[in-house]
Amino acid sequence: MAACGVGLLVRVPLCAQGRGQVYRPICRLLSCPGTVAADLKREEQSSGNVEAGSADRSHQKRFSEVQKERREQAQRTVLISCPNKISEKKFLKYLSQHGPINNHFFYESYGLHAIVEFCRKESVSSLQDATYTPSTGKEAAIPFRSRFFNVKLKNPSTSEKPPIQCSNQSPPSSRKLLELLCYAESIDDQLNTLLKAFQITEENAKLRHLTCSLIEDIAAAYFPYCTVRPFGSSVNSFGKLGCDLDMFLDLDETGRLHAQKTSGNFLMEFQVKNVPSERIATQKILSVLGECLDHLGPGCVGVQKILNARCPLVRFSHQASGFQCDLSTNNRIALKSSELLYIYGALDSRVRALVFSIRCWARARSLTSSIPGAWITNFSLTMMVIFFLQRRSPPVLPTLDYLKTLAGTEDKCIIEGHNCTFISDLNRIKPSGNTETLELLLKEFFEYFGNFAFNKNSINIRQGREQNKPDSSPLHIQNPFETSLNISKNVNQSQLEKFVELARESAWVLQQEDQDRPSSSYQPWGLALLVLPSASNSMSLAKKKRKVPPRERIKNLLESIRSDNTEDSINTSGKRTISTRA
Repeated sequence: MAACGVGLLVRVPLCAQGRGQVYRPICRLLSCPGTVAADLKREEQSSGNVEAGSADRSHQKRFSEVQKERREQAQRTVLISCPNKISEKKFLKYLSQHGPINNHFFYESYGLHAIVEFCRKESVSSLQDATYTPSTGKEAAIPFRSRFFNVKLKNPSTSEKPPIQCSNQSPPSSRKLLELLCYAESIDDQLNTLLKAFQITEENAKLRHLTCSLIEDIAAAYFPYCTVRPFGSSVNSFGKLGCDLDMFLDLDETGRLHAQKTSGNFLMEFQVKNVPSERIATQKILSVLGECLDHLGPGCVGVQKILNARCPLVRFSHQASGFQCDLSTNNRIALKSSELLYIYGALDSRVRALVFSIRCWARARSLTSSIPGAWITNFSLTMMVIFFLQRRSPPVLPTLDYLKTLAGTEDKCIIEGHNCTFISDLNRIKPSGNTETLELLLKEFFEYFGNFAFNKNSINIRQGREQNKPDSSPLHIQNPFETSLNISKNVNQSQLEKFVELARESAWVLQQEDQDRPSSSYQPWGLALLVLPSASNSMSLAKKKRKVPPRERIKNLLESIRSDNTEDSINTSGKRTISTRA
C-alpha cells in the first residue's frame, strides 16, 4: 500500500501575545517537492517576514507565458497506472531507457499512478513505440495510441518494497484544518495557513495540464491543430485542491492557413460542411467529441453531452486523475477572465488569502453549493472581494479600467464585440501602498457587505465604485467583459438576506475575538469559528446571546429612558414625581 508522507511531532514552548503560554506541535512533513509541506519548508528556510501588502516584485511571468510553459511540459509527460508493490528505483531505471527524466511523482486515484515528465518530447514517442495493446480473453480492446499507460510486473516479487511516497491531491479534513488554524499565532497567520492548505499544488497543476493534453490528443484526431486549454479555477490562482477541471477546445489555429504562401492567382481552401449558425457548429463538434471520449477515451467515464445549455459542454469524469471535467469550445472570454483573476491574485499577497477564506466561510455557512441553484457562486464572491479591495483607501487593487489604460498595442483584445483589453505585463503595474493587515481586511469585508445597499447599488470592478442597479435582481454584479450581463442573476432575495445576516454576525464574532481570545490553542478561535462546521455551535450560541427581537430592543430602550428620567425627578423628600419627558 502506498504511504502518503510521514509526520514527526515535536513539542516546543511558544509564547503567543495575548493568549498565554501554550505548547504548540511542529509537524515536519516528508513529502514530494511541490506539495504544501514542501512550500512550508521553503518558507521556513527563507529569511525575514513579509509585511502586509508587500509582494515579491521580481520579474513575474505573464499568464500566457505560464500557460505556454505548462502546455509544453505536459506534452513531454506521461501518465502511468502502477501496481502497488512496485520498486520506484527499478521503475525509473526502466523508463530512463527512453530518455532522461526531468521529474516525477506518485499519487492515488483508483489505484497508484505515476506522472513522469521526460526532458525531451521524443522520449514519449520512444515509450509509445515500445508499448503494446493488451489482449484480453473474452473482451476486445479498442486500440488507441495515448500517453496513458498501464505497467505490469513480469515476475511479481513477494519481498517487501519501500513504501511509495504519494503526493496529496485532496484538501485537508475539517479536523486537520481545525488543528492548523487553532495553532496559528494570529488571524493573519490563520488566513495564510488556510491558503497554503487548500491551494492547488505544483503537482496538482501539472496533473490538470496533463489531463487537458491527453484530451487534446483525442480531439486532434479530428482537428490536428487544435488546443485544449484549461481555464477557470485551475489556472486563475484561486482554485483549491479537488475543484473541477474546466477546459475548452480552441480551434482558432485549425481555421487559419498553415500552408506556405505560393505565387500565382489562386487561393486554395479546404472543402468543409456548413451549418446555419456558430452555435449549431459548436453543438455538432462537442457531440462528436463526446462520443469519442465515451467510446475511445481511456479513463473517461460518465460522459454527458449537455448541448442545449447557454454554453454547450461535455461533462465527464477522468478516473485516472480524479477530476470532474467540463469541455466546451472556443470559450475565449472565460480564458480572458482567468487571466484577469491571475493578475489580481499576483498583484498583492493578501488577495488570494482573503478570497480563499471568504469562499471557505461561505461554503461552511451553506451560502455556496456545488449544486446549481439560487446560491452565490465562488466567482461572484471573488468579484465581491476584488471590488471591496478596490474601495479601500488607498486601494489594494486597481480597477479594470485602470489596467486598460496601461495596456499596450499587443494587449488589445476584442472578443465577439466585447472589449477585453487590459495590461498583461504584471511588472508594469505599480504595487499598492495599502498596508492593512489581513485581519482588518477580513473584518472590514464583513462590515462593508453587511451594510451594503444591495437594494439600489450594483458591484462593478471595471470602475471600482457602486452604480445604480440596471434591473431588479436582488444582487447585481456586472460581468467585467460582457457588461450587460449580471453574473449573480441566479441569487434570490432569501439567499442575499442570509449572506448579509451572516456577514454581520461574522463581523461581530471577529470583534469579540479582540476582547476575549482563548488562552488555550485547543479552542477554536478567530477564523476557525467562521469556516469550520465544528465551530458553528459557538457562533450559534453567541448569536442567540446577542440577538434580541426589534420590538424587545425598543421596549428595553424605552424602559431605560423612563428609569433615568424618573430618577432625575425624585424630590428631596424622597417622593417620586412623574417625568414629563417619559
